Amino acid sequence: MADNGEFSFTNKAAGVNLVDRSRLPRIHTHVNKNGICHDDSAQPVKAQTIDELHSLQKKKSAPTTPIKDSSNASTFSVISEEERQKLQLQSISASLASLTRETGPKLVKGDPSRKSETPRVAHHHHDYFTPTISVSDSALKFTHVLYNLSPAELYEQAIKYEHGSFITESGALATLSGAKTGRSPRDKRVVKDETTTEELWWGKGSPNIEMDEHTFMVNRERAVDYLNSLDKVFVNDQFLNWDPEHRIKVRIVSARAYHSLFMHNMCIRPTPEELEDFGTPDFTIYNAGQFPCNRYTHYMTSSTSIDLNLARREMVILGTQYAGEMKKGLFGVMHYLMPKRNILSLHSGCNMGKDGDVALFFGLSGTGKTTLSTDHNRLLIGDDEHCWSDNGVSNIEGGCYAKCIDLSREKEPDIWNAIKFGTVLENIVFDEHTREVDYTDKSVTENTRAAYPIEYIPNAKIPCVGPHPKNVILLACDAFGVLPPVSKLSLAQTMYHFISGYTAVAGTEEGVKEPQATFSACFGAAFIMLHPTKYAAMLAEKMQKYGATGWLVNTGWSGGRYGVGNRIKLSYTRRIIDAIHSGSLLNANYTKTEVFGLEIPTELEGVPSDILNPINTWEDKAAYNATLLKLASLFKKNFEVFASYQIGTDNKLTEEILAAGPN
Repeated sequence: MADNGEFSFTNKAAGVNLVDRSRLPRIHTHVNKNGICHDDSAQPVKAQTIDELHSLQKKKSAPTTPIKDSSNASTFSVISEEERQKLQLQSISASLASLTRETGPKLVKGDPSRKSETPRVAHHHHDYFTPTISVSDSALKFTHVLYNLSPAELYEQAIKYEHGSFITESGALATLSGAKTGRSPRDKRVVKDETTTEELWWGKGSPNIEMDEHTFMVNRERAVDYLNSLDKVFVNDQFLNWDPEHRIKVRIVSARAYHSLFMHNMCIRPTPEELEDFGTPDFTIYNAGQFPCNRYTHYMTSSTSIDLNLARREMVILGTQYAGEMKKGLFGVMHYLMPKRNILSLHSGCNMGKDGDVALFFGLSGTGKTTLSTDHNRLLIGDDEHCWSDNGVSNIEGGCYAKCIDLSREKEPDIWNAIKFGTVLENIVFDEHTREVDYTDKSVTENTRAAYPIEYIPNAKIPCVGPHPKNVILLACDAFGVLPPVSKLSLAQTMYHFISGYTAVAGTEEGVKEPQATFSACFGAAFIMLHPTKYAAMLAEKMQKYGATGWLVNTGWSGGRYGVGNRIKLSYTRRIIDAIHSGSLLNANYTKTEVFGLEIPTELEGVPSDILNPINTWEDKAAYNATLLKLASLFKKNFEVFASYQIGTDNKLTEEILAAGPN
């Protein structure tokens, strides 16, 4: 339409321009009898191209973790968006610098599919990213950085570019972790240098397998070269630890949208203001999991290698796409860094009552840690990883990583309802047409998982911090059937059982009839960095300082071992936990058991008195005594590796812990 309201038509073939002189009237607004206004002459969209039109749909923002308490808000310096992007890209380029070639990649912000963005940003940073030593083909390309994308953006990336990514019926993103569907502990290595030689736990029983600095740098170079060869990488800048005084800044560089979304959920998400002031990270992960390590490299035993360098504050992942390696790798880092600040790092669940009483729950797989720490009458501080400082207790993570096998709405309603848009579903099986997930299907793996932000749990406490714990609950599923349903522990006994980290599961393999005892130091031996007695000593110190009570709760069998007796009813265990929370169990009358010397209550409301002492429930008393002595010998044998380790300046504390074990 011409400016004067006339319509013009161009006949390109004849080169003639025809104008309709009738001057059709404009459409005006009319008001009917009812006063309703009809107007179809709205202003045109302020866009000249489709790309401009699409750009009008979007407002700039950053993913954040909800913070209900904003009283500690900081004031940040105001800088331009262009300057902020420049600083971010410079920091990321420094992280991705090739140490042998002394240069980082040429980085560009944004999706490579949006070609129009590349020249503008690239030109701005051209001088900074020009190689200084030598030029190769890789120096002629740009690596696009997809920085702290939102879940919706990561969904788009995963579904478009990653085979095996689908939206399920609930809105969660189903993904595959490739050939590895669990952690690879035998392929995890830590650089052994002058500092870590003295500080870390090495040798028998330790999860720390050594490697040297040179081998780490070879693997780092391999991972960085792979990431730099890609058209795009995903970068997450996030936090660990909800205590603002002791939080750690982490950067995760990865090649998959699935990994970026997983870490978006599992770490604490910064506010836009915090991102502006993020600066240099305290720790960096290079996840090049699609690319194998070179098996001819020294120390390598397979094509998978997860390498930790505590001096450089870096972690390299090669040959495995299982996302849990990142989560647990960072947990190991916290197990090293936090004790240096006199902060105890803990592999535990944690909840808080309405009166502010906090409880810690320790337990290996199958003990009921998740079930018992998730209580609708209490606030969830966290389900897996925590710190205990002089400020109180704080969650390390910003999300939950729940097992999904046999998940049902009835048994785990909170987890069930948390599986929605934004949640990562790992290695699950779903109906091809309806996209309905079958949580009983183990076709890919039994280790199916869901990763979601902690605020997806209705009774999560945000921020995820609380006062000093009042109760420390050690859970054991004793398939031997000889441990009491509940025992009150002395400080030395708490240290002994904390170091032991015991549970016993029923034998499910063909030909296995006896229960199998499992010991995992500090209830998380695979992730600790220091000697277990150091964590135990810190736990005892904090319990004594802040008046916490230790409890041993058996969620396993009564009346006989697995196959003979019966598992203790969950309703009884919940009554026990409720009595611990309320403090009523402290006032009960106690008696001491044989061999383990455990203090057990003689009665507890809602729990049959005869099951409180396990010998009462066994028909064959001789069999009970024999099984009890067998379990005691297993404890003693496991503890041999710790018995010679001196705690403190003398052996006094070591002797107290040993005396607290079975005799």
